[in-house]
Amino acid sequence: MMQDVLYGCDVMPSAIHITGATLSGAQPAVGFDKSRLYNLAYGRQEDGGVRIGSLELLQSSAAMTLFNTSDPAMRTGSVGEETAAQIIADVPDAGFDLVIMNPPFTSNTKHFESDSGVINAAFAALQSTARDQSDMARRMRRATAGTCYHGHAGMASAFAELAHRKTRRGGVVALVLPLTAVNSSAWAKFRELIADNYSEITIVSIASTRMDMSFSSDTGMAEILFVGRKLSEGETPDGRARFVSLRRRPAGFVEASELAARISEIGEVRRLEDGPYGGAPIYCGDEQEGEILDAPISNHEIGWGAARVLDCAIAQTAHALTEGRLWLPGQRNPIDLPIARLRDVGRRGLDSQMFISAAHEGPFEMAGYSPTSTYPSLWNHSARRETRIICQPDSQMRVKIGMEDRAAEVWETASRVHLNREFTFSAQPLAVAFTEEPSAGGAVWPNITFDDERFDYAFAIWANSTLGLLSYWWRSNRQQDGRGRTTIRAAETLPILDLRALTDAQLAEAERVFDEFRSLDLKPAYLADADPNRALLDRRLTRDVLGMDERTYAAIRRLSAKWCAEPSVHGGKRRPADANLAV
Repeated sequence: MMQDVLYGCDVMPSAIHITGATLSGAQPAVGFDKSRLYNLAYGRQEDGGVRIGSLELLQSSAAMTLFNTSDPAMRTGSVGEETAAQIIADVPDAGFDLVIMNPPFTSNTKHFESDSGVINAAFAALQSTARDQSDMARRMRRATAGTCYHGHAGMASAFAELAHRKTRRGGVVALVLPLTAVNSSAWAKFRELIADNYSEITIVSIASTRMDMSFSSDTGMAEILFVGRKLSEGETPDGRARFVSLRRRPAGFVEASELAARISEIGEVRRLEDGPYGGAPIYCGDEQEGEILDAPISNHEIGWGAARVLDCAIAQTAHALTEGRLWLPGQRNPIDLPIARLRDVGRRGLDSQMFISAAHEGPFEMAGYSPTSTYPSLWNHSARRETRIICQPDSQMRVKIGMEDRAAEVWETASRVHLNREFTFSAQPLAVAFTEEPSAGGAVWPNITFDDERFDYAFAIWANSTLGLLSYWWRSNRQQDGRGRTTIRAAETLPILDLRALTDAQLAEAERVFDEFRSLDLKPAYLADADPNRALLDRRLTRDVLGMDERTYAAIRRLSAKWCAEPSVHGGKRRPADANLAV
C-alpha cells in the first residue's frame, strides 16, 4: 500500500511528513523502501521559472518534486537534507480508484494592496514575492484553460478539475468544497462537469450557524462534502443527487462514522419535486441529525438549491414556486401561480463599475447626496434608510469632463426599482428598494427596469412579501451566515411573479397596496413571521391582488415561520422575546 497504492501530494513539507508518519503508524511493524508522497514544487525555482504545486498536474501526469520523499533520511524528518534530490513524480491521469481532496478556497481574483506584498492572494504563500505571484497567476491561467476553473470560484474549482482527471471510470471522487460550488454562477462549469460525468452523488452540508456550518476548522463559511462515482464506459448520468443537510457538525470521528453509516442505510428518499412533505430523516439513536432529499442536478447554470436546508419542506415549496406552482406546507394540492424569470419580464441594470470605473469607461464620479441631484444614486446599505420599501438615494454622480455622451448612454439604465445584491436576512428588511425618481444602482442596489411602469409597484410588493423573500433565498448564494448574495447575471434567473399575467385591475390594486406601505416600517427579514406589517403585505398581496383565499394566506404565514427558522436566514441571531407569529 505505501509503496505502490497510496499517493499524496502537497506543497507543504510538514504535511508530507505528518501524512507519512500517520500512514506508517497504521502498521508500525511493516517496513517499506519507498513511498509515493510528494512535496511538489511551488513558487520560484532555481531555474528561474515558477511552479504551482499540485496544479502542475493539470498540464501533465508528471510534476517536479522539491525533494525525494522516498529517501530514507528524508522520511525520518531529522537529518540528511543534503541527500535530497529533485525527482519527477508520475501521477497518471485516470489512474486512481479514489481521489480525496480538501483544496484551498482562495481566489486569485481577490487583489490586495501591493505594499503588503500580496498581489494575487492564491499564490501569496511560502514567502512568494509580488513578481512570483504574478508569474504564478499567468502559469495558472495557462494550466486551467478549457477546464471548470473560474477565477471567482477560486482555487478549489481548479482542484476539482484535477480530481476529475485523475480518477478512472467507475472510481470515486470525494471533495471538501465551499457551499458556493452548488449555487454560485462562477461554479456553473463544475456543476456541468459533475452532472455529465457522475452518478451516485451525495452532497453533505450543515444547516447550522457560525463555525458549525463548515467541516473545516478554520474557514468560517458554509461548506459541502461532495462524493460521486465517475461514470463507467457506456453509462449515462441519472441527473440526480442526494442532498444531506445535517443539523450540526459531528463532534468527532466516531460520531461522523456513525452518521455516514446511517446515511448509507437509508433507502427510499422523497424527491424535491414531491411536494412540501420534507425529506427522509436521519437518526442516530433517538435524535434526528438531519434530512436527506433527492433532487435534480441538471440545471447547472442556475445551481442546486437543496443544500444546507434545515426543513426540506421549505426547499420543496421553493422549487414548486419556480415551476409556477404555489405548493404550501399542509396543502394537498398546489395552486397555479404565474411565475417567470426576471429577464423575461424586465431588464437588469449595469454593474456599478460601469458607472464609475475608469477601466470600464465609467463616465461618473461619486459625491454626497443632494435633494437636487441631477444623477442620484442608491449606492450603499444603510439600516436607518432601509426600513421602508421607499428609500432615499444616498449619493449623487457627477459627469466627468469629456464624457457627457457616455453619461447619457449609461444613465438610460437608471430606474426606480433596485434589487438587493447582498441581502443580510438577519439585519435588513428589503429584497427590493424603490426610489421616488429614477436613480443609478450602486454596488449593492443594481437597477431593475420594466417597460411598463406599473410593474415597478407590483414587483416591489411581491419581492418583499414572504413568497418574494423565499424566491430570493432559494436562488441566492448562502455561504455566509444569515446572508444571501447574488450577482448581476444570476439575478436574471430570479423567479418572480409574472407581472405580464396580471390584469389592469390587479396592477391598479398592486399600486394601491404599494401606496399603503409608503409609511409602514418592516422588520429585518429573519423576523418576517413576527412582523405585523409583513403579515399585512402578505394578506394584501395574496387576497386583494392575487385573489387567493384565507386558508392560502394562513399557509403562507406558516411558511414564513418555517423560513425564519432556517439557520441560513437568522444566522444564529437571537430573536426578541416578543417575536410571535403575526397573522
